[in-house]
Amino acid sequence: MAEASRQVWLAERYAEIAHFVPALGTAVLELLAPRPGERILDLGCGDGALTEKIAAAGAAVVAVDAAPDMVAAARARGLDARVVGGQSLTFAAEFDAVFSNAALHWMRPPEAVLQGVRRALKPGGRFVAEMGGHGNTAAILVAMRAVLDRRGLDALALSPWYFPSAAAYRQKLEDAGFAVEQIEIVPRPTVLPTSIEPWLEAFAHDFFHPLAESDRQQAQAEVAELLRPVLTDETGTWIADYVRLRFRATLAG
Repeated sequence: MAEASRQVWLAERYAEIAHFVPALGTAVLELLAPRPGERILDLGCGDGALTEKIAAAGAAVVAVDAAPDMVAAARARGLDARVVGGQSLTFAAEFDAVFSNAALHWMRPPEAVLQGVRRALKPGGRFVAEMGGHGNTAAILVAMRAVLDRRGLDALALSPWYFPSAAAYRQKLEDAGFAVEQIEIVPRPTVLPTSIEPWLEAFAHDFFHPLAESDRQQAQAEVAELLRPVLTDETGTWIADYVRLRFRATLAG
């Protein structure tokens, strides 16, 4: 059964708070190396910023995302975008490649996602993606755990995220029938365009939703105070402790 996050995805807020996500997707896009005439599935397309670049390379792209507002934003770019969850893919042997950036760690269970990707690919098709990896936002998670523990809540039980190690995800890929050509953990400290509180609003709703609305802002302020000494530099800039898992795998032909 798919495990759905409570996070609400709004394209306008995402573009303001998290525009760095597609901007930092260049490396995984280069790993995909889309070619003219290929048919490619963008899994977890968001507002379509990277999907546009795949299409500009001459590929025919289908973009899917579970968030209707994000899909609407992708459609506004003229893309073939559809509201589909990553655990519910129904495509059958029609894509040369499946691409995903900063989305797979929101899709649980991962086994259901991988089976859907496998079905969607043609024999010999490639799966190229970047997602949160082991250690991603570790400091943020520890701070949220401390603040929520004071309120009798278990942050780890509330987490919608899946941040695997390279070894663990390699095994899942191989179990799903993929040959892994490249997989690596990539530490990537990421400058935030705002303070940490808007980031928490944009990405951590699952952790704070059990709290009374009147207490959520206070809880997020407490998280910020715990994190300020470790995630801000001497200029006061917030730098999130991002760690990515990047891979390229091929379906046995």
